[in-house]
Amino acid sequence: MFSRSFSRSVLAAVALTSVVVLTGCAEADDATPEKKTFSFDGKTLDVRSHDLPTDLVASDREDVEVTRWFDVQPGAKPHSSWKLTDDTLDLQAGCGRFANCDVRFRVEVPKSVKVLRNGRATKLTGSQAAASAALTGVRDLGA
Repeated sequence: MFSRSFSRSVLAAVALTSVVVLTGCAEADDATPEKKTFSFDGKTLDVRSHDLPTDLVASDREDVEVTRWFDVQPGAKPHSSWKLTDDTLDLQAGCGRFANCDVRFRVEVPKSVKVLRNGRATKLTGSQAAASAALTGVRDLGA
């Protein structure tokens, strides 16, 4: 009985691995970028990225603009949210346990705003010029 159950488990794992290999790997760099703009008049913004790759960029903007690259392969059950509540920008995205997806974010904030990453002081990366160049073909999802 143990060997039959073990054999089924091994076969299921092999089948799942085959599906992932055949469908390819998700790559955020291949995803169509989407952007969302949030009004913000605070002095400090705490970006909660939940360990997702997130570039924080100082810009000449008066609002906060978030760009998301989210690539999801067939069969994945993705979940994603990006919301600004008071002084906290919460970025979340992912897929189920065995799903194949990849995500990254870029957050542009006014130069006058102090930015925290997950509650801790952080340095801003990138530049506004690089951000603009990287965003050709971006879909605007509004606020």
